[in-house]
Amino acid sequence: MSEAGGSRPAAAGTKCGFIALAGAPNAGKSTLLNRFVGTKIAIVTPKVQTTRARMSGIAIRGDAQLIFTDTPGIFTPRRRLDRAMVKAAWAGIADSDRAVVVVDADRAAKAPGKMDPDTVEIVAGLRKVGRQAVLALNKIDLVKPQALLEVTRIHDETGVFERIFLISAATGDGVEDLMACLIEGLRPGPWHYPEDQLTDVPMRVMAAEVTREQAFLQLHQELPYSLTVETESWQERKDGGVRIDQVILVQRESQKGMVVGKGGARIKSIGAAARAELESLLDRKVHLFLHVKARADWMDRPEHFREIGLEFER
Repeated sequence: MSEAGGSRPAAAGTKCGFIALAGAPNAGKSTLLNRFVGTKIAIVTPKVQTTRARMSGIAIRGDAQLIFTDTPGIFTPRRRLDRAMVKAAWAGIADSDRAVVVVDADRAAKAPGKMDPDTVEIVAGLRKVGRQAVLALNKIDLVKPQALLEVTRIHDETGVFERIFLISAATGDGVEDLMACLIEGLRPGPWHYPEDQLTDVPMRVMAAEVTREQAFLQLHQELPYSLTVETESWQERKDGGVRIDQVILVQRESQKGMVVGKGGARIKSIGAAARAELESLLDRKVHLFLHVKARADWMDRPEHFREIGLEFER
């Protein structure tokens, strides 16, 4: 997976644009990003607020290059990290050529007659800045047609959505129709990234995200929200492989044992799954070494915010 920057020289008919994917937590933005790009670059878990940093995925269709930004979920923030995530999401919308608001249609259908509070906040925010967006009603494979009509009507009446698409990011239904709409709105211009580049996220950060995904999937209750993963070192090996040392940071000493597990079973399981994912991603041998440390203030450390591309506010 290429990381290098640079742009492709302008050619007749080429188009390029930046598209922000926004929405409430767990609406399916990361799954949609992966579907657009054609491979997994963003971590996906059933837990809300999995995405913490702005992550870009690069998709090509014919002469069009689209740079999608998977923004953190927009919700009512409580902590400094939450505030930084929500600010990054709105910045992603402001910086984009177009915005796609992803809504969990299944969740919306279970509360007939109204939008969920997070989506209400997003609609209000769009109105405040005078911005329209494309609406992607996601997870339609889980919703009955009559309920879907009602969900569509309620969101259409807000007046902030220029187009509405019914999609399933999981199955791919409707995704290419949405893509065609986004391509139509692109301005002519040169590509910003080489043809073989899929993301602008550094591999050190990507590797940490892969391990954090496994921690989210394998640890239960609230513990995942109290931890993060940082790549401490990345060493190229003569045999073509790579040694990656990572630290899993938790907030309390009592949480370390939960991550390590009885006899080290849990951390071994997290490491094995992350290693397999990284070897598939990098297409080479990976030697992954995980360590667990308690650091009560990791959510308030400026360097952690910088590592994942978030702005630290004192």
